[in-house]
Amino acid sequence: MTKGAMLYEGKAKQVFETDQPNEVIVRFKDDATAFNAQKRGSVDLKGEMNNAITTLIFEYLNEKGIPTHFIKKIDEREQLVKKVNIIPLEMVVRNYSAGSMAQRLGVEEGIKSPVTIFDICYKKDELGDPLINDHHAVFLGAATYEELDEMYELTSDINEILIDLFDKMNIILVDFKIELGKTADGKIVLADEISPDTCRLWDKDTMKKLDKDRFRRDLGEVTEAYVEIYERLKKVLNK
Repeated sequence: MTKGAMLYEGKAKQVFETDQPNEVIVRFKDDATAFNAQKRGSVDLKGEMNNAITTLIFEYLNEKGIPTHFIKKIDEREQLVKKVNIIPLEMVVRNYSAGSMAQRLGVEEGIKSPVTIFDICYKKDELGDPLINDHHAVFLGAATYEELDEMYELTSDINEILIDLFDKMNIILVDFKIELGKTADGKIVLADEISPDTCRLWDKDTMKKLDKDRFRRDLGEVTEAYVEIYERLKKVLNK
C-alpha cells in the first residue's frame, strides 16, 4: 500500500489516494474550528487522540455489526479506510438538550429527552450546514426516502451501541453527529470519525464537558479532555 497525492483537505482531516482504487488514507490534523469555521485554532495532540479514539470506536462498531469504512490504523495520525462517496447530510442525534438545539428551542442544556431526536443538516459550508428535513434532502438529490430510512435505522443502532459504551466509561452521550457514505458497490456505511470533535460527552458525576465544547467555549484543558476520553475508552475496551 503506497500513499499518493492528497485528494481532499477539510477542517480537521486530509485524505490521500493509495495504489488501491477503493482505499484511501485519512490523516487527522490538530487544527480546530467552531461556529462554521468562524473560530479557528490548534489543539495539541488532537489529531493523534481523534485518530486513536475513532480507531477504537470503529473497531468496536465493526464487531457489533455496524458497517463502516474503517480498515486499519496506520500510525498515530493516519488510518486506512474504504473510499466512499460521502452523502452530503450530517446525521445528528440528540439524547439531551445542548448546543444549537437548546438555543433554538429556548431550553436549558442538560435536559434528557424522552425520545431520541434526529436532525439532518445539509453539508454545505457556504450555507453554514443548514438544518433541513427529509423532503428537502430528497429535493436536493442528497438521498431517496428509502435511503433516508436506512440512514436513520443505522444511526439509531449506532446511538444505542454508543450510549452503552460511554455509560461504561461513566460518560453521558449528550449528542453527536456522523457522516455516512456509499462504497463502490453502493452500500451505505459509517464514515468520517467519532470523537470528542463530533460528540458532546459529559462526565456523569461532575457533568464536566470532555469534548470540543472546551474549545468552542474557551473552557481550557482541551487536550486533557481528549486524552481523558481516550484513556477511559482504552480501559473499558481492555486495549
